[in-house]
Amino acid sequence: MKNELIIDATGGILGRIASYTAKQVLLGKEVRIINCSEALLTGRRGMIIARYKKIRAMGGSSQKGPIIPKSAERIMKKTVRGMLPHKKGKGSEALDRLKCYNKVPKELEEKEKIYLKRDLKVKAMKLANLVENL
Repeated sequence: MKNELIIDATGGILGRIASYTAKQVLLGKEVRIINCSEALLTGRRGMIIARYKKIRAMGGSSQKGPIIPKSAERIMKKTVRGMLPHKKGKGSEALDRLKCYNKVPKELEEKEKIYLKRDLKVKAMKLANLVENL
């Protein structure tokens, strides 16, 4: 199917995957991101964890946000959502065309996948490691 993309996030940088995905869903394609927990966040491990913990601590029980999810596929989807005009009609429709998975579903195993992996020259950590430390 020409209108469907399957992106394997293994070894890819979270922001780059999210920006590519946002562009494709705005163009009207159905996008499935698999292996979200294998995506990479660049930077020092301690700084990344501290930043996410600080943002999570801001949203107390009496406040409305910010809400940072604890699962890798939901962090990926929220990162893509931040790159879409999700409060407008075209952005919310585009977000509906996106599905994220931590593993490869059986129906997507045999289909052709796009890999957005790059050689890294900086420190990075997997999204799964961030989720474990939240």
